[in-house]
Amino acid sequence: MFTYICKRALSMIPTLLISAVIIFSFIHLIPGDPASVMLGEQATPEQVEALKEHLGLNQPLYVQFIRWLGNVFQGDLGQSVFFQEPVTKVIASGAETSLWLASISMALILVFGIPIGMLSAIKYNSFWDQAVSGGAMFAAAVPTFWLGLNLMFVFAVVLGWFPSSGFPSILESGDFTHLRYLILPAVTLAAPNSALIIRLVRASMLDVMKDDYVRTARAKGLSEWAVNLRHVFRNSLLSIVATLGFTFVALVSGTVVTETVFSLPGIGRLVVQSVLRRDYPVIQGVILVIVLVYLVINLIVDILYTYLDPRVKYDD
Repeated sequence: MFTYICKRALSMIPTLLISAVIIFSFIHLIPGDPASVMLGEQATPEQVEALKEHLGLNQPLYVQFIRWLGNVFQGDLGQSVFFQEPVTKVIASGAETSLWLASISMALILVFGIPIGMLSAIKYNSFWDQAVSGGAMFAAAVPTFWLGLNLMFVFAVVLGWFPSSGFPSILESGDFTHLRYLILPAVTLAAPNSALIIRLVRASMLDVMKDDYVRTARAKGLSEWAVNLRHVFRNSLLSIVATLGFTFVALVSGTVVTETVFSLPGIGRLVVQSVLRRDYPVIQGVILVIVLVYLVINLIVDILYTYLDPRVKYDD
C-alpha cells in the first residue's frame, strides 16, 4: 500500500503540470489588462506600460509561465496585483471561511442525508419513500440564492436567531461562537447536496438489496436492522464515499453564490473578485490549489476503498 501511495503521489506531478499550463493559458485569454484596471481609466499609456514592466506583464507569455511555474515549485504562488500581498496569504484569508462553511455543511449532509436515504431505501415504495423522493427533488431544484435569501429573511430578519451576513475570523479571535454566522449559509449549501446524497444512498442500497447474499442473510434469521446496516449499507459505501469526497471539495470551491448572498469572505467570492480585477496570480493560485485538493481527495478515496471492501486490492 505504501508503494502504491508513493506512485500515486508522484503521478500527481504530471497532472499538476498539465493543469498549470491549461490554467495559465486560459487565464491570460481573459479580456482586459491588470495594469489598466489597477490604474483606472484616467491613466496614461506611459503609466500603464511602466506598471506592466514593473509587474513583468510585458514579457512573453512563455517567460511569464516559466517564472511562475518555477516559483510554484518553491511554494511561492506569486504576489497579488490588487492586494499587494503574497497569493498564499490571500488564499489563506479566504480559506478559513470556506473550510468552516464546507465542514459544517458536510456535517449536516452526513447527519441528515445518509439516515434519510437509508430509511427511504428500507421503506421502498412506501408513503415515506415517495415523500422523501419528492422532497429531495424539490430541494435539489431550488435555486441556492432563493433559499439563502428566504432563510436570511425568516431566521435573521424576522426571528433574529442568526446573523444575516459576514464572518469574523475565528483564527484571529479564538471565539468559536462566531460559527453561528455560518449556520444559515451551511443550511443553504447542505440542502441541495443532501438531496443528492439521499438519492444516491437510496439507489445504492436498493441495488445491493437485489444481491443473493442479502437474501441469504435474511434466510439465516438475521434481523432486518443487521441485514440493512451490516450487509446492505456497508456494501453500498464505495459509491457513497467517492461522492462525499468530491462533494466536500465542491463545497470548498463552489460556494460563489452562497458567499455572495451572505457576504462571506471565502474562496468562491475571492475568485469572482479577482476575475473582475484581472488579478492573474490570485486566480491561477486558487485554481491550482483546488486541482491539488481534488487530486489528494481522490487518493484518499482510493485508499478508503481497501478498508471498506477487502476485495479491492492495489498492486505495488
